[in-house]
Amino acid sequence: MAIVRFYPDNKLAQVEEGLTILEASKIAGVLIESPCNSEGICGKCKVKLDLVSIKNAVRSDDVEVLSPNEVEQGIVLSCQTKIIGDISAEIINKADNRTLKILDHGKSFNFKLDCYIKKQYDPAINATSVMAGTELLTYEQDNTEALNLGIVVDIGTTTLVTALVDLNDGKELGSSSALNPQAIHAQDVLSRIKLASGEAGLKLMNSILIAKINTMINEISAVCEINKDNIYEIILSGNTCMLHLAANVNPWSLGKYPYNTVISGDMHMNAAQQGLQISQYGIVYLPAIISAYVGADITSGVLASQLYKKAGIVIFIDIGTNGEMVIGLNGELSATSTAAGPAFEGMNITYGMRADRGAIEYFNIEDDGNISTKTIGDCIPIGICGSGLIDIIGELVASNIINKSGKIVDPEKIELKSTLKERLIKQDNKVIFQVAENVFISQKDVRQVQLAKGAVRAGIDLLLKNKDIKVSNVDQVLIAGSFGYHLRAESLIHIGLLPAEFEGKIEFIGNTSKSGGHAFLLNKTYRKEMGQIAKNIEVIDLANYQDFDKVFVNSISF
Repeated sequence: MAIVRFYPDNKLAQVEEGLTILEASKIAGVLIESPCNSEGICGKCKVKLDLVSIKNAVRSDDVEVLSPNEVEQGIVLSCQTKIIGDISAEIINKADNRTLKILDHGKSFNFKLDCYIKKQYDPAINATSVMAGTELLTYEQDNTEALNLGIVVDIGTTTLVTALVDLNDGKELGSSSALNPQAIHAQDVLSRIKLASGEAGLKLMNSILIAKINTMINEISAVCEINKDNIYEIILSGNTCMLHLAANVNPWSLGKYPYNTVISGDMHMNAAQQGLQISQYGIVYLPAIISAYVGADITSGVLASQLYKKAGIVIFIDIGTNGEMVIGLNGELSATSTAAGPAFEGMNITYGMRADRGAIEYFNIEDDGNISTKTIGDCIPIGICGSGLIDIIGELVASNIINKSGKIVDPEKIELKSTLKERLIKQDNKVIFQVAENVFISQKDVRQVQLAKGAVRAGIDLLLKNKDIKVSNVDQVLIAGSFGYHLRAESLIHIGLLPAEFEGKIEFIGNTSKSGGHAFLLNKTYRKEMGQIAKNIEVIDLANYQDFDKVFVNSISF
């Protein structure tokens, strides 16, 4: 047995020798992020060991995310370092998401209030019936018609947004946002499917998600001074994997060909049986799922944006760890998805971080070569979030600091303004760009962005090709999602994630997973309507394209 002490938490754990430091942290109750599911590729689980501890730890030699300088300092990846004696470990990337910037609103439309949950007072018996459609949920003593509430939860891969809604007038009473706790253990969808394919992993993924949603409901209820017993329905809007995990359904089939779903959405469940703490008679509704990788969040987005009613050629794109896109040809819909990976969330970027305090979210190179940046919280830059990353790469491409192939240029081989040239420095014999005093972009970071944007662009190009549509013929481009909302159109075009022909046609429509969830909550007719529309959407599997690899490679260049 070995004793492990974690700083700055100052927590101890007695563990068996041979366990990794990350495994020991879970025993000690210490939170260390490992978004790559212990694959050793994200670099977010770094800890620092003293000289004694280094002798009592076996480090993996096959770690590329650590620089020689970090290795000399005793920095190791906790997921790749095994314990063979007593150690002390200092956590470097302390997870603290109290100031996380999460978008909680999105484009919507005018609709009639016609809730699935309805109340009616009967003076003859001095009781109020609570109806779910045509089903009686319960009777309540006295007249409680005024107390009729619902919840909408947008379950993102990275974030959660929960809103409390008055079903009598449709008004949002309060909301709460948080990090999806699953992201601490597995960042992207594929990692989460792998982890949750086992019984223990599924239990973990489900329990921490439900617990977090309950915490958020408790927070909103306290602020709004309402009784949770008067919350009768929850709408869960999220991608296919997230809904499987929320429903405690093993998602293994989503990761194996032919990628079948176990549940298809447009369904109700008992809230209490799912562990959700609202009325004991409350229910849960899952919107229709389109396919294994085009989920109910996109169904909600199609509803909120009214894509299925729009004339002309319109593309709906949700950019995140996955890139989902739907094209509408006068309301006839086709959809596809690509795995963008965690780069847009900053998770496999050297100085990448979530949209939290100190993250660079805006970056611009002026005509005179001077640089302007903005951080979340207007404080000293400590890292780069997704929108800042796209801005930085886009500006460096536009300024010829990154060439078309994605290579950071040698400052001695190109004409640059002195203010830019002095930011190109060498570290470990490689050129890196200084974004801020202690924040840099490396060649590896650029390659990660290329892979992510290449996947999304390939999806767009092949979706258009499948429908025999020229890029110039697209009438409108709708960019959905919390990440997408904070992007600049010119940055997306500079890096080639979107074609130049889309300039002037782009609209950022925000968190439509949530706003579409509102519509499902407040008007029951959309449930069956969108259920049928989801069934009729043509789903295009990009893996079936023989030239997908060719299109993807072409999409990587700037």
